[in-house]
Amino acid sequence: MANGLHRLGALRQHDRLGILCRNHRDFVLAAVAGARLGADLVFLSTDLGAAALAGVLEREAVTAVVHDPEFRPVLDGSGFTGWRIVGTELHAIVTTDAPPAPIPPERGRLVVLTSGTTGVPKGAPRDVAHLRMGLPVTSLLAGLRLRSGEPMLIQPPLFHGFGLGFLAAALTLGCPAILRRRCGPREALDLVQRHSATVLVGVPVLLHRMMALPAADRAACDTSSLRVIVSGAAPLRPDLAQAVMSEFGGILFDLYGTTEAGWATLATPADLRAARGTVGRPAHGVVVDVLDRNGSSVPPDRVGEIYVGSGLAFHGYSGGGSRRTVRNLMSTGDMGYLDRNGRLFVVGRVDDMIVSGGENVYPQEVEDLLAAHPAVADVSVFAVADDEFGERLAARVVAKGTVTAEQLRRYVSDALGRHKVPRDVVFVGELERTSTGKARRPRQQTAQSGRA
Repeated sequence: MANGLHRLGALRQHDRLGILCRNHRDFVLAAVAGARLGADLVFLSTDLGAAALAGVLEREAVTAVVHDPEFRPVLDGSGFTGWRIVGTELHAIVTTDAPPAPIPPERGRLVVLTSGTTGVPKGAPRDVAHLRMGLPVTSLLAGLRLRSGEPMLIQPPLFHGFGLGFLAAALTLGCPAILRRRCGPREALDLVQRHSATVLVGVPVLLHRMMALPAADRAACDTSSLRVIVSGAAPLRPDLAQAVMSEFGGILFDLYGTTEAGWATLATPADLRAARGTVGRPAHGVVVDVLDRNGSSVPPDRVGEIYVGSGLAFHGYSGGGSRRTVRNLMSTGDMGYLDRNGRLFVVGRVDDMIVSGGENVYPQEVEDLLAAHPAVADVSVFAVADDEFGERLAARVVAKGTVTAEQLRRYVSDALGRHKVPRDVVFVGELERTSTGKARRPRQQTAQSGRA
């Protein structure tokens, strides 16, 4: 395939290949062929609209795009004029008479887009040949108890660092990678049974929806082959972690990291049981510290900004700029704390924090509490503009029982205090989420209070 692309003149060394595909073999074939030719690989989010896609393609200087047929309209709308190859046509490009493409003198880079819930994503290039990556990656894979040759179901989108990392792990270990363009909760369980998968890699929203299935539906699928369930890419709520382990046993792991800093910590089943809400301890070769505004380490159990140092960090955004660094540690953009046992806890994003009643409030704390309410199926807590206080908390709630907005406010007030109560509670049928399961949180918007 690489030889065919080279003969067509579609891709050369140092060209940039955009991949706009869901999880299936065409994504993998395009990535392998592009890497063989020494091209830079730009993994494009399937959530992008035409305007955002146009901005990314221009900024990253993409020269060719491999895409699924469903994304033809958004590509048309982007105005992209370079090579366009439908993923299904890759097989026709394979030729036996094409001369071998020259071996590139150096490897291309990977460009993964940031996964924020608002705005145009930034590009985070990474050199995959960096030798310092070896120790933290090996440590994480060993901590997950992965074995060569065992089937691995990868549900997160491959364009995201979480899914892409486990695809690379599967290929390295010789594990059959089970991929599905769209993978819902029942489909995931069916695939585990059909392929006797031993590893399930999924985002928290998939696990949440699996646990929301009728017990009879879960029991109808034989999942006894599972040895490992890995959650990542979004916060794993403590109540969900306990529910998954009650259903499947002590096989749940939670992986924490960022696009910029890479994988940082791993929470084992023992960690998740001993310290609810933790994202675990740093992998070998990774340094995690919590710093104050002056760049000084804070004591255990004190909230500050989380910084990470490892060979997995990127070296700056494609369009310029980078994350703040202190003593070779890079900011994750998250707030959190380390306990006295060295376990890390994330309380929210730096940008999400609001000041209410003179105290710092993190929406994630309130969100985790509401999610544990027996009448709440799903919830998103965020800040909205307020004429008097500047900002206030609001909540969108998917109910699974009879509950009123006032009852939920009282529930939060009793547990966390009045200053952390969402003044606006809106009941909705479903939350809007990204492909990685993150709830889209509006900023500086108004919200109307509601009652069930």
